[in-house]
Amino acid sequence: MNLLSLSWKNLRFKPLNTSLSILLFALGVGLISLLFLLEKQLQDNFEKNLAGIDLVVGAKGSPLQLILSSMYHIDAPTGNMSLKEARPFLNPKHPLIETAVPLAMGDSYKGFRIVGSTQNLVDLYEGKLAEGALWQKDFEVTLGATAAKDLGLNIGDRFQSSHGFDDNEDLAHDDAEAFKVVGILAPTGTVIDQLIITTPQSYWHVHDHGGASATAASEEEEDDGHDHEEGEEHDHDHDEGHDHEEGHDHEDHEGHDHSAHDHDELPKPLIEEADDKDITSILIKFKGRNFQALNMGRNINENTDLQAASPAIEINRVFAQMDQGERVLRILGVVIVIVSALSIFISLYSSLKERQYELALMRVMGARPGKLFLLIVLEGLLLAGIGYGLGILMSHVSMEMIANFMKDSYRYSFSGWEFLEQEYLLLLGALVIGFLAALLPAIQASKTPIAETLTKG
Repeated sequence: MNLLSLSWKNLRFKPLNTSLSILLFALGVGLISLLFLLEKQLQDNFEKNLAGIDLVVGAKGSPLQLILSSMYHIDAPTGNMSLKEARPFLNPKHPLIETAVPLAMGDSYKGFRIVGSTQNLVDLYEGKLAEGALWQKDFEVTLGATAAKDLGLNIGDRFQSSHGFDDNEDLAHDDAEAFKVVGILAPTGTVIDQLIITTPQSYWHVHDHGGASATAASEEEEDDGHDHEEGEEHDHDHDEGHDHEEGHDHEDHEGHDHSAHDHDELPKPLIEEADDKDITSILIKFKGRNFQALNMGRNINENTDLQAASPAIEINRVFAQMDQGERVLRILGVVIVIVSALSIFISLYSSLKERQYELALMRVMGARPGKLFLLIVLEGLLLAGIGYGLGILMSHVSMEMIANFMKDSYRYSFSGWEFLEQEYLLLLGALVIGFLAALLPAIQASKTPIAETLTKG
């Protein structure tokens, strides 16, 4: 019988002690491994979505909330700002700004956010079309890869948005025109995969439709069902240039097919739109990092009613806060590993008294002291190795559970089946700890006195 098999049989002789040692070791290793996985995947997701953006401008509020809502789409916006306030930053001739990407947000479809923006948003994240085309006209949308897959939407499909970011049918814009899918983006691994992108004007039209409909419904109640004369043209102040059918009857409003509206004309550039129109925020990339550019954020915060936030600064603050909690949990994991090492040591050392006769017999049968030393060391390594394997399994299963939660709540892609280099170093550390825990019992075993032990036995 070889030493490895004999070591395993010795461990099985006391299953309760062995199981406790393995479980303690697995908990420590698993906690440390889970922290590595969380830190790596969170950092990857945050860094990939920085997209070279230098500044985010929006309504006053929390700078971190502005960054999370505008760049990571995992929080509510701080509010809206008028185009009059935003227009200077959208000027293509701005001396400091290379790219300014406007965002109009507030609606969603089945939990996926609808963002009104320009096609520069795709360029920011180096997106490419998988099929179809990029949105151009109002109520055309291009879907991110994840949004298209999870929603089961294809080119030509239509849907209606809901107010807010929750999947709530009661908040659906049933009176507004349906969006039409014209394109689907290839996967990028960035936040754009989970977005539904359209024109900013579409966002305005949807909400103006809601306001007009509410007014019309109120008028109908006051008129007690009065019908407008046939041939009257129903004119919405918000929708200049859109052709509405003549003979529109307000009693028939719910049955009206908004998808019949034509949007043949391309929307105007935002810089030419009316001052009172709103957008949510602007993502800005500078032409260069000179003194004026670096001070733009401070000047906006001090001299305007808007707010400017630096993504790099705010995300570093997030990581600094997270790092404190991670450090505490990492220390806890190390403490658990040390306790489990002590458990292994105590288990092996206490078993020596019961096994002295067996070890003495092995010496009589020709086993050298080195072989007894190796036998006990193998037991320590086996306990550490099994504990490591169980711990890694626990950490990856836990990470997969967290990944499913994160996907359902925030649409971010995490995986429990990504393996890191640190885990191989963790294996080496686990084996070293197992060796050290077994070292003293192994030395004692190799020095077992044959004659004295056999006489007592």
